Amino acid sequence: MSPALPDPRNANLWVWVGHGLVPRSEAKVSVFDSSVQGGDAVWEGLRVYQGRIFQFEAHLDRLEASAKALAFAQIPTRESVRRSVLATLEKNRMRDGVHVRLTLTRGEKVTSGMSPAFNQSGPCLIVLAEWKAPVYDARSIRLITSSWRRNSSQCIDSKIHHNNLINNILAKIEANVAGVDDALMLDLAGYLAETNATNVFLVRKGVLITPTADACLPGITRDVVLELAREAELPLEVRNVSLSEVYAADEMFTTGTMGELTPVTHCDGRPIGQACAGPVTKRLCELYAQRTASEGTLLPF
Repeated sequence: MSPALPDPRNANLWVWVGHGLVPRSEAKVSVFDSSVQGGDAVWEGLRVYQGRIFQFEAHLDRLEASAKALAFAQIPTRESVRRSVLATLEKNRMRDGVHVRLTLTRGEKVTSGMSPAFNQSGPCLIVLAEWKAPVYDARSIRLITSSWRRNSSQCIDSKIHHNNLINNILAKIEANVAGVDDALMLDLAGYLAETNATNVFLVRKGVLITPTADACLPGITRDVVLELAREAELPLEVRNVSLSEVYAADEMFTTGTMGELTPVTHCDGRPIGQACAGPVTKRLCELYAQRTASEGTLLPF
């Protein structure tokens, strides 16, 4: 039985792989590529709104920083990455409702093995643009607390946006088995980090609270929400957050490029507040929608 695509328009995509565009059926990397050999790659998720790529430059900043942190050689120039993304969107005639998975692998090895000395061809850029709605269709989600812990900087710095996502995947498996949407992950000290896919925010007595970016990715959507909160003069705290504070919260929501801002109604079977989007969450969702509708890198086609 043929797999069913979430959006049938994605059956005939053109994908940028390496140095040019190829049809979906030919979009492949070598078995010697570092992403296959060891998950040795960095990535970004971009979203296109009404002819604009939202926060494009911020994503390119993070892609480059992650590649430098992993000591990639011959990192493509920002302009060449930008051209590849725009060419992919133009070829697919995509201007709205689109998610772009931007991946930079360390490249092809001359022989299998761990050492980057075997990478002699330079990095491989992949631009995968798909017609894709925000991931949480129900517009609210339920969480469980995962038994798997988020990496600390003692293990691998969460500021590196790398492709080796196995601990996130293990947490997501727990969420799937429990019949909920995602899993909340704690750090090694037992404080909130993030979910397996998104950053998290709480609201308690009108104060917006989010964990420090020590064991979580300092997400770009997270940064936008922090900026929106400051502009709206909302009380704000960025600090260590314990699990008991989740259970006592009035509101909770997650942030991410794929999910935007999504209310959390339950965690570990317990209702959060009134088990619906609260006033602070709704206000920030409105402000975020205004921002995505008015800002971003304009597409030239």
